[in-house]
Amino acid sequence: MAKHTPGSETRAQPANPLQLITDALPRLRGGTARVARTILTSPDEIAAGSITRLAAAADTAPATVTRLATHLGFDGYPALRAAIARESGRAAQSAWESDIGSAIAPGDPADKVLNVLASTEVNALRNALASIDLAAVERAADAIAAAERVHVYGEWGDAIPAQELSIRLLRIGVPVWFHDGNQSSRIGAGLLSTGDVGIVVARSGNDPIAEEFVRLASAQGATTVVITGEVDSAVAGAGDIVLFTGTRNGRIWTEFFAGRASDVLTAGLLFVLVAQRVPDRVAAHNPYGPEHPFAGPAAGQTGIDDLPTTLPQTLRVEIDEPLPTDRR
Repeated sequence: MAKHTPGSETRAQPANPLQLITDALPRLRGGTARVARTILTSPDEIAAGSITRLAAAADTAPATVTRLATHLGFDGYPALRAAIARESGRAAQSAWESDIGSAIAPGDPADKVLNVLASTEVNALRNALASIDLAAVERAADAIAAAERVHVYGEWGDAIPAQELSIRLLRIGVPVWFHDGNQSSRIGAGLLSTGDVGIVVARSGNDPIAEEFVRLASAQGATTVVITGEVDSAVAGAGDIVLFTGTRNGRIWTEFFAGRASDVLTAGLLFVLVAQRVPDRVAAHNPYGPEHPFAGPAAGQTGIDDLPTTLPQTLRVEIDEPLPTDRR
C-alpha cells in the first residue's frame, strides 16, 4: 500500500509509479539510479519479478531497491511492484482499446469476436440503407456508363473497395484504370477530359492525394465521384457527386472494419447500376464466351427477379461467381 504523501488527498487517482520514477531519476545517484533505470527499461518484467531479481539486474543490493520504493512514497518494494503491475496492465489495455476497441477483449473466445464483428457490419449496412442517396448513385452510374475513360483512386484501406469496383467495371467492358499512389493518381487525373469520370474512395475524406486527384480531374473537365463517410470533408467538397456510405471514419479498428461493409455495398450498388445501363457488355466482355455461366444474364435482362431474396426490388442484385483463379 502506498504511503500518504502531502497533497495526495487532492488527487483523483494514485500517481503513475513509472512517472514518479521518471521524475525522480535526475536526483537519484548510484544504486538507486540504476534500479530506477532498470524498472523503466523493463516494467513488465519487473512487475512479475522479485526484489532479488531486480537488485541483481541493477547490480545492487535488495536494500537499495527498498530505499527507492520508500523514497517514492510506497510501503516497501511489494507495494511499488503492485503499482507497476497495475500500470502495465492499464497501458496494455489502453493500447488494445485505442487500436481494436473495447467491444472485444484480448481474452474473448472466437465466437464472441465473430458475433461482435458481424454485429458491427450489420449496423453499418443498416446505416448505409438509410443514408445512400439513390438519385446521386444513379447520376454517377449514368456518367460511368457513358464515359470513355474511368480512373479510380483509393489508398491503403480505401484501396480495397476502390480496386474491387475497378475490377468489376473492367469485367463489363468499362475502360477503367486503378491508382493507389501519389504519382500514378496525378498522371491518371491529368489524362481525363470532358465526358470521363474520376472516382475516389476516401472514408475519412482527409486524404490530400485523394483531394488533389479530384481537383485535377475536375480541372480537366471530368465528372468526379467521391465515395466517403465524411460528407463535410475537403475531398467531398471537391467532388461533383458525393456518395455518403452512412458510416463515418472511426477511431478504432472495429469501427473502421464495420464501415468497410458500407463502402463495399455503396461501390457494389454503383457497379450493378452501371451494368444495368450496359447489359450488352456484361456478356460480350466475358472472357469465357457468352454461353459460359459467368457471362451473366442475356442482353436486356438483369436476372434480378430470379433471386430468392426478400430485399427490396431496388437492392436485389445478381451475385457473380468468382473466376477459377479467384482466391477470395
